[in-house]
Amino acid sequence: MAAVLQHLPSPPVARLRLAPHRALPRRIDGAWWPRSRNLLVELPLLIGALPPVWGQITGVTVNAAMWSPSPGRILVAHHVVRLRRESGTRDRHTISLFSLGHSRWHLLVVPPELAAADAEHLMAATATITR
Repeated sequence: MAAVLQHLPSPPVARLRLAPHRALPRRIDGAWWPRSRNLLVELPLLIGALPPVWGQITGVTVNAAMWSPSPGRILVAHHVVRLRRESGTRDRHTISLFSLGHSRWHLLVVPPELAAADAEHLMAATATITR
């Protein structure tokens, strides 16, 4: 009897564009285009796609108005990530990531509903900003 091979779909890959590394800090370190506003689904994909030099992400700050409700802590790759949701209009379209050793990175969040061509253009432009 021949075995039936079942091909499972590959998990989605984070849509992420990072600016080239440099010694001076940046205001924005790249752009991220999530597929939804559900952090429980999107955050593990994002964290899994980050470069190893960013270290273990232990905290995330987002604008509460951009995302569906979620708990204050989630488990990502066998470690706890603290999730801080801020209200207000400051940094509405960014996500801040914190790692052990107090390193911090900021990503522009491209709204999930944005058209693909516009999102790709915005992500490419954000990754090339030199300031």
